[in-house]
Order: sequence, then structure tokens, then C-alpha cells
Amino acid sequence: MNPYYFNPGYIPQQVDYSVQQYYPPYVPQHEEYDERQQLQNLGGFERRIRALERQNEEQVREITRLNRVVERHTDRINRLNQRLRNVERRLSIPFTASQDGF
Repeated sequence: MNPYYFNPGYIPQQVDYSVQQYYPPYVPQHEEYDERQQLQNLGGFERRIRALERQNEEQVREITRLNRVVERHTDRINRLNQRLRNVERRLSIPFTASQDGF
């Protein structure tokens, strides 16, 4: 038997292998869900933004407080240095600056 033999009674059928046969056309079914989810995401973003703004305000307050503390200590150190210089001058102690400026 010849494998290339063509049977005259056989008519090959055209088979449609289109994608439509296997997959339904794309229809967005969750548009309402997507809108609700986007609104929830926006709400989540807004909450996160408010939380970050509160945290930022707290950090600004703490930095301001620490700057005041540093300024008070700096002023105190400057006053102590002036007193020390006056004492050194009265006692005729020569002033020589070292590495740290003291």
C-alpha cells in the first residue's frame, strides 16, 4: 500500500483552529469591582499619606526640641569658657590652645 495514495472518495475537511473556539471573547466582567478596588486603594494611600504627615510633624517637633537643647548647651559651654578665661587671666595662667581648642 502506498502511503501517498490519494483516495478519490476522500475530501479533506477544513478544520477551523481559531482561538474563538477555545477561548471566549474578552469581556471585562469586573469593572465595578475594579472601581471599588481603586477607591479602596486611594483610601489606603490617603491613610498612608496622613500617617506619614503625622510622623513628619512629630520628627520636626523632635528636631526643633533637640536644636533648642543643643543651643542651650552651646550657650552654657560658651559662658563657662568665658569664666575660665577670666580666671586664667586673673591668675596669670598663660593660655595655649591644644588640638581641641581648650
